[in-house]
Amino acid sequence: MKKIAVLGATGSIGRQTLEVVDQLQGEVGVFALSAHGNVDLLAEQVDKYHPQVVAISDQSKLPLLRRRLSGWPGRVLSGEQGLVEIATAPEVDLIVSAVVGVAGLVPTYAALQAGKQVALANKETLVAGGHLIMAEANKRNSPLLPVDSEHSAVFQSLMGQDPTALKKIILTASGGPFLRSSLAEMEKVTPEAALAHPTWRMGEKITIDSATLMNKGLEVIEAHWLFGLDYDRIEVVIHPQSVVHSLVELVDGSILAQLGPADMRLPIQFALTYPERRVNTFSRLDLTSVGEIGFYPPDPQRFLSLQLAYAAGRTGGSMPTVLNAANEEAVRLFLGRRIGFTDIWRIVEVVMGEHDKQGLDQAPDLEAIIAIDQWARSAVKSCVRKVLK
Repeated sequence: MKKIAVLGATGSIGRQTLEVVDQLQGEVGVFALSAHGNVDLLAEQVDKYHPQVVAISDQSKLPLLRRRLSGWPGRVLSGEQGLVEIATAPEVDLIVSAVVGVAGLVPTYAALQAGKQVALANKETLVAGGHLIMAEANKRNSPLLPVDSEHSAVFQSLMGQDPTALKKIILTASGGPFLRSSLAEMEKVTPEAALAHPTWRMGEKITIDSATLMNKGLEVIEAHWLFGLDYDRIEVVIHPQSVVHSLVELVDGSILAQLGPADMRLPIQFALTYPERRVNTFSRLDLTSVGEIGFYPPDPQRFLSLQLAYAAGRTGGSMPTVLNAANEEAVRLFLGRRIGFTDIWRIVEVVMGEHDKQGLDQAPDLEAIIAIDQWARSAVKSCVRKVLK
């Protein structure tokens, strides 16, 4: 039995990972689970999956979790160190890294250093620390298994292909709920409207990122690291139907694609069972019911976040860390109704500009990445005043 640890078990990807475990009928066992602060759901998961270790990253919730798990014989950990202990436990074969935001970087890096296979659903880890993560993964000669539907689609499309035959990859984006909205209309967007994604059901942060297309920008940077391509060979197209999850173009002009329903359990299961495939009872794609399939270029004027991500990726060094941290803080402010929807990318752009003035760190180590991340979050507070004038 393959033993897994799910970091971020109470989030959208974590919950769906456990649904996949249910499908695999004893092939996969849950050794450890972590959550940020959802004590009740984590306790329910412990009751059902019987892990040996759990961790709560919000240390203030530790006493509540201990009370909720009173009588349970397993270990209860907390904080970042708790996630690291889970990620490096000798009993674990595979880590599902589904923590939201840059908080996933340290435990994912530790897991790779410990020789664990990693199924990565946390794109911010590669955005902020791609050079460190991929260097460690390459040492082990073991692929980093992408869980994002787009990167899983590329990964699957490239299986069996000669690497020299690849010309470019094409990431698809649904366009979110404001695909046809004017910039003036987007100025008035509420959190409720931005959270109403037309095709996917995800956590709040990634749903807002999908609405601004920052999520696709982060995926561009992630793809750069996962597949070793420069940014001119990574294209984004709008595909509202979310049926084609991504494509690869080969040097002879052939284009290969992976299609499927908008169901994250499919790429999750592929990562858990790689390189094999398993039957499941999940939804299937009925091609006759799909209807029209379209692909369109993204509008750079209405989706500046995507352009900012390309710029940060091409600049390299510490700039992607700043992009990611500033965006996380701006999204938090938007969800708290303290800034407008279009202020998200305006704040990110200003913070990136401030960092450029200070000078980049071309090859930040883990300690430097953490420090730069904290600087960017602090910088958002002062930049808000400039943007809202």
